[in-house]
Amino acid sequence: MTETRPNPDQLLARVQQEEARQARGKLKIFFGAYPGVGKTHSMLEAARAKRQEGVDVVVGLVESHGRKEIEALLQGGLDVLDRRSVPYHNVTLQEFDLDAALQRRPGLLLVDELAHTNAPDSRHAKRWQDVQELLESGIDVYTTLNVQHLESLNDIIAQITGVTVRETLPDSTLEMADEVELIDLPPQDLLNRLAEGKVYLPQQAQRAMENFFRVPNLTVLRELALRVTADRVNAQVQSIRQVEAAGKTWPTVERLLVCVGPSPTSSKLIRAARRLATSLRAEWIVLYVETPAQLRLPPAQRDRVIQHLRLAEQLGAESITLSGQKLAEEIINYARARNVTKIVIGKPVRPRWKDWLLGSPVDDLVRSSGDIDIYVMRGDGGQVDSAGPPPIPTKPRWDEYGFALAATAASTAVAWLIFPRLGLVNLVMVYLLGVVAVAAKTHRGPSILASVLSVVAFDFCFVQPQFSLTVSDTEYLFTFGVMLLVALVISHLTIRTREQAEMARLRERRTATLHALSQHLARTRGTDDLLRVAVQHIGEIFESQVVALLPDEKGDLRVVAGNAAAWEPDAKERSVAHWVYDLGQMAGRGTQTLSLAQALYVPLRASGIPLGVLAVRPADPNRLLIPEQMHLLEAFTNQTALALERGQLEVRARQAQVQVEAERLRSSLLSSVSHDLRTPLATITGSASTILESGEGMKPETLRQLARDIYEEGDRLSRLINNLLQMTRLQAGAAKVQKQPQALEEVVGVVLGRLSNRLCGRDVQVHLPPDLPMVPLDEVLMEQVFLNLLDNAVKYTPPGSAIALAAWADGQDVVVEVADRGEGLDASDLDKVFDIFYRGRKQAGNSGAGLGLAICRGIVQAHGGRIWAMNRPEGGVAFRFTLPLNG
Repeated sequence: MTETRPNPDQLLARVQQEEARQARGKLKIFFGAYPGVGKTHSMLEAARAKRQEGVDVVVGLVESHGRKEIEALLQGGLDVLDRRSVPYHNVTLQEFDLDAALQRRPGLLLVDELAHTNAPDSRHAKRWQDVQELLESGIDVYTTLNVQHLESLNDIIAQITGVTVRETLPDSTLEMADEVELIDLPPQDLLNRLAEGKVYLPQQAQRAMENFFRVPNLTVLRELALRVTADRVNAQVQSIRQVEAAGKTWPTVERLLVCVGPSPTSSKLIRAARRLATSLRAEWIVLYVETPAQLRLPPAQRDRVIQHLRLAEQLGAESITLSGQKLAEEIINYARARNVTKIVIGKPVRPRWKDWLLGSPVDDLVRSSGDIDIYVMRGDGGQVDSAGPPPIPTKPRWDEYGFALAATAASTAVAWLIFPRLGLVNLVMVYLLGVVAVAAKTHRGPSILASVLSVVAFDFCFVQPQFSLTVSDTEYLFTFGVMLLVALVISHLTIRTREQAEMARLRERRTATLHALSQHLARTRGTDDLLRVAVQHIGEIFESQVVALLPDEKGDLRVVAGNAAAWEPDAKERSVAHWVYDLGQMAGRGTQTLSLAQALYVPLRASGIPLGVLAVRPADPNRLLIPEQMHLLEAFTNQTALALERGQLEVRARQAQVQVEAERLRSSLLSSVSHDLRTPLATITGSASTILESGEGMKPETLRQLARDIYEEGDRLSRLINNLLQMTRLQAGAAKVQKQPQALEEVVGVVLGRLSNRLCGRDVQVHLPPDLPMVPLDEVLMEQVFLNLLDNAVKYTPPGSAIALAAWADGQDVVVEVADRGEGLDASDLDKVFDIFYRGRKQAGNSGAGLGLAICRGIVQAHGGRIWAMNRPEGGVAFRFTLPLNG
């Protein structure tokens, strides 16, 4: 009888999931196909209902987009959090205030537009990350989302609508929601709302209807939203079924299970099942159960199973291989676990008497299927597929038959020695022990021979009359029959136990080798290194020469890993590799496609995308063509392809991050530098135009003042441009440090001389001990550090305030300090102030691009030192940096 109790592991996992859900807030997503279906309106209506139930409801952020009906709902008594103002590109953005929401801790918080991208300097880059933090804090959240923002559908939507959605979120965000409510609206109704101005302003609505909001696009988006919602509901149904109705089938969707074996007609069955699945629009699975009897099949028949599973995958099925003792029991258990509604199996072709004697898997399936439909199909007509690779010739195991003869002779000898003292029953035990020894070491044929020879030897040597096959007492005929039957049963059970152990060892070997490969791949980064690890493992396991080929920029396959000195594919072999890469099918030696090739070529594919090809040239081709080896090789290549895909995704993610960072830096640079460039240029232009227009009639003092303004602003502009160039060189690694032992007071003297005009009226206090050792430094670069620090002190401190510059030896370093008497820095700015384009909050209103301190840090680090800032107890800030004396 099939086990129908719930799986304890599944129950435990469900309990743990429920406990985790209880500890976090509840998330409800109002899900729509496109903007304007009423998601925000439905969310506010649901929130008002919760408020009437006594729940503390707060609006964290809701975008009305000028819609009066939304604004009316917001003014209906709901508490609204103040938004956070974020200056960005000369505008002020109004963003969701996460900290205020966490401090307020309402029972239910409304956060609109889940896929929104937050402004720079926000804690999280995306709003869905804000929502995750709210949920982890135990706050329930209502939010809205459109289907086009799901990451997995981004390419599909771009292909169909021609619009690439930039703001996306992981599908896991939707999957973790406790509740998803679909807000649906037919496309024509949405267009009517657009025309009435209920979604966008009239001009925006007209542009929207001419571009994105067209009936074909809206229809596709609506179907995708319905499918996503239906898939989510189906997943919930299956989760409930696993606990509430384990062992039962809930036919909410059609799912076919096709059972195949080594029979040549299985290929016809797969094609027929494919047509059935298409007509039913059902998911279909192809299952092969590997029983101990299957291990005794000839290699050609076992390899035919591989061909059948590969055919099923090519036709779009999911292929599964299981191991078990009873075919029908394994099929039914798997079908119930996957909520299969229909099982497809081929018609039995063996004689009826074998079914009566050994049992019929079809009858067992029908009797134990319960509420699962069983389809017994002949499949389509036509020629039966032949086996893939040619059969590997097998030789009779004469040594095993010899061992059976020797074991029977040894049993006879032992029995002869004890015969005078023990009865015939004990002698039978000796022979049975010999049969067990033969069955444990050999296969079925020698075991049967040992069983028959044991009965004959027992009769000939010990039953009266001795040394004759005649029997004086007919009762011995029954003894011989029982002895033969027991010997055959014992040999069968022993062989079956050994086959089970062999199957377990095979599974353990597969698992161990795959685990070792996956561990090694997980620790490896970079495409070349990943392939080198995979080639090394596959070469050792399969005793083969292995090379990996990947396409170059022109699309030609090139060897990127493997021992090219020992063997490298020539032009003919590369053409086979190109065929495999283009069609995604295995070919080469041992297959029916391009079988004259020197190697077996296996495609590396992940997510249906070709990545490369593995060429395997075995030392013993027959060993590689064993079905178990082929299974293992396919598993290795799949693991390698997944690792390659992961590596490529990591590279793309880093490239995307670099692009985002570059764009952020570019925007920050334009935003920060544009004002600082315009101000001196405007002063220079104004002063120069004044001189040109009225220079002859000006007083000498006025003329000198204008010339002084031009000089000072030109000097300021020069420093800014020098800082930009210096920062560029530091980031590119082009700034070379040329260290020479220098007296620090000489460097300081040069800098003070260059800044004499800016330091005029300042009390500059310099404290350099006379015994200060010479410091290995780059004089030009270090002058830049002092210039920036002193210029910073002048810029951000009151006029006439004192500036202190000191240095002292501290072990193997020299510590330099530049201190002022300004307002100091916020505690949160002490570390950030050295970041590029960053300016402290107290200094935000002053001019500056935020480059000077970043350049100081880069130069000091290039010298092997470090730099930091600290507020002075008496007021002001001190910048300190170290320079190593050992150079």
